[in-house]
Amino acid sequence: MMDYENRLHELGVALPPAPKPAAIYIPVVRTGNLLFLSGIIPSVDGTLRFSGKVGRNLTLEEGREAAKVTLLNALAVIKAECGSLNAVSRIVRVAVHVASAEGFSEQSKVADGASNLLVEIFGEAGRHARLALGAAELPFSAPIELEMIVEIRADQG
Repeated sequence: MMDYENRLHELGVALPPAPKPAAIYIPVVRTGNLLFLSGIIPSVDGTLRFSGKVGRNLTLEEGREAAKVTLLNALAVIKAECGSLNAVSRIVRVAVHVASAEGFSEQSKVADGASNLLVEIFGEAGRHARLALGAAELPFSAPIELEMIVEIRADQG
């Protein structure tokens, strides 16, 4: 089994504290060996790091960076739930909602910011099914809202 915590260190990536829910919901639900993560936005220390729409207020590259920041928040939620990213067996599905300017149609390239980092960290176990979807508006004017389904090892229950 690969040591995903060590892999983060090798990549020079530090996880933030897990973000707190912004409304009445819980950040993750565990059922069996699956984790279902609620929608997560690109906040850092409780403050939105990016805002607006990709293709209007943000460039494609800024959108990709916002997707990475959002993914790191999601990984922090997984770590808070399981104690370690080493509990992850497989990333099953990622949905990336992109607040998009009219005419912007490169949501999949924005989502690649998160997907590429998952594969860098988890290798084959990071390859996942994905939805990259344009949205007119997202909560708090966030450019990205990401949700995930993650399989954890059977011995993590």
